[in-house]
Parts: sequence; structure tokens; C-alpha cells
Amino acid sequence: MSRRLLLATRNAGKLAELQRLLASAVPGVEVIGLRDVPDYPEAPETGATFEDNALLKAREAVRYTGLPAVADDSGITVEALNGMPGVLSARWSGRHGDDTANTALLLGQLADVPDERRGAAFVCAAALVTPAGAERVLQRQWRGTVVREPRGSNGFGYDPVFRPEGLDRTAAELEPAEKDERSHRGQAFAALVPVLAEVLGAGAG
Repeated sequence: MSRRLLLATRNAGKLAELQRLLASAVPGVEVIGLRDVPDYPEAPETGATFEDNALLKAREAVRYTGLPAVADDSGITVEALNGMPGVLSARWSGRHGDDTANTALLLGQLADVPDERRGAAFVCAAALVTPAGAERVLQRQWRGTVVREPRGSNGFGYDPVFRPEGLDRTAAELEPAEKDERSHRGQAFAALVPVLAEVLGAGAG
């Protein structure tokens, strides 16, 4: 079986994060991203849930590359906004992937919300799809609150305005290894590791 695993993302920050998580956990497997394979037409993320979008991206990657693929869909859900931005997190401001504009809009919408009602959670659904048709999807959450001003430069997306429960630092102020251990994505991919090891024949002794 192939010893290459495709992470279906072009986001450099996310790819680096997932490579750290998976490269050491599933030894002997080459972890590559979409920039490492020929371009293929990527369908819009039209799913109603994080799980839907993760599976859509992973299935598409397998169909066009023939490699086992992992994809994730993640975002932030804010209690005061009835769970939004949710699956719209990456394009909340109307421009996909504009972290600064997305974060500024979110902070503006919460400007008058008192601290005790600024609860939020990062959510990640991680899907594994193989050429043989195996599919697994797992979802994890990282709970916290939305702070009033961005802090830190280690993360991306909404990391600078998200303070995890039990910490006085934002996600963007954490060291990469600490974030990997705690984060929604870290939890979801850690849960996928045993499945990856079995499917890819790695770490089996």
C-alpha cells in the first residue's frame, strides 16, 4: 500500500501543523499537501457541517490523486452569535482566507457583548478516506472565550482572539507543541492516528 498520505490543504500554517502531528505519529509515511500534487478542480465547501466538508475534501483528493487522504474542516463557533461563524469561519468577512478581515468583523460584532457571554469553541472535523473506500471522520472541540484584542503571532485564523479555557494566553501565544497538544485539530488528528497507523500499515510493529 502507498506510504504517502495527502493532507488536502493549501493553507501553509495548517499543513505545517498537521505535518508535525502526523509525521512523528505515523512513522515512515510521507506527508504531502495539495501543492505537492498536480492541480485538480476543487469543489466549493458547500456542506452544512464541518463533517460534511471534511469528507467532501478527502473524497475529492482520493478521486483525483489515488492517494489516501486526510482533510479537515474547522472553524470557530461563538455562543453570542448562535454558533456562527461555524462553517463560514474562513469567509466570514466575504473574502475567503482573509484572517485579518474575518477577525476584525468578529470582534466588531462582539464589541458590546460582556465578557461572561463571549464563550466560544474551535471545532475540527478530520476525515480519512482511502482509495479502497474506507472512511472515518472524527470531531473535536477546544473551548474558550473570545478576547477583545488580538494577541500573539504563533497562530493563524482566529487564534489571536481565542483564549482557551484554563489559560491566560491566546492560542496564538502558545508554542506550537503546546497548541498541538491542546487544540481542536490536535485532538481530532490524535484520535485519527490509530486509524491512520492501521490503514497505512505504519506503527504496527
